[in-house]
Amino acid sequence: MVKSPKTNRACGETMTQELAEVGEFCPNEDCEVYGQIKDSHIVRYGKTTAGVQRYQCRVCGKSYTATKGTLFYRKQTPRQEIVETLALLAEGMRISSISRVKGFKEDTILGWLREAAEHARQIEAVLMNRYQVSQAQIDGLWAYVGHKGQKGDTPKATSEVSSGAAR
Repeated sequence: MVKSPKTNRACGETMTQELAEVGEFCPNEDCEVYGQIKDSHIVRYGKTTAGVQRYQCRVCGKSYTATKGTLFYRKQTPRQEIVETLALLAEGMRISSISRVKGFKEDTILGWLREAAEHARQIEAVLMNRYQVSQAQIDGLWAYVGHKGQKGDTPKATSEVSSGAAR
C-alpha cells in the first residue's frame, strides 16, 4: 500500500510518501492518526468469510481488509487467476486470446491491467522520490540496457568449421 503525503493535524508535520504494510497505519483520511506508522493503534479484527485478514483502527473505529490499497481489493476472482492473467499479458498474449482461454471478459482484464499500471506508477513514485531522475534519463538508461551485449553494429563472425560433422 502506498501512503500519501499529508499534513498530520495532531502535530502539524508533513509526512512523506513511503511504502508500508497493510495493518501498520490507518488508511482513513479523516482519522486523526492517518498515515502514522509509529503507533500501535491498528489491531487485528478477525477475518472475512474468504479468509482475508481484517484490521481496525482504535482511534477512528474503521475497519479494513489486508487487501485494501492493492489490486486485489474487493475482487471476487482469486488472486492467482488475476496474477496469471496479468503475466500472460506481460508475455505478449492478446487480450482476446486470454479472454477465450481464461473465461474473463475483455473489459475485466483491461480493468485489472489499468489498476496494476496505476499501482506500479504509485510504487515507482515512492521508490524514486529520493532521486532526481528525469524521464529522459530513464529512457536513456533503458536504451543502454536494451543494447547491452551488442558490441558495435556488426554481428559476431561465425566459424566456418561445422559442429562435429566429418569432412
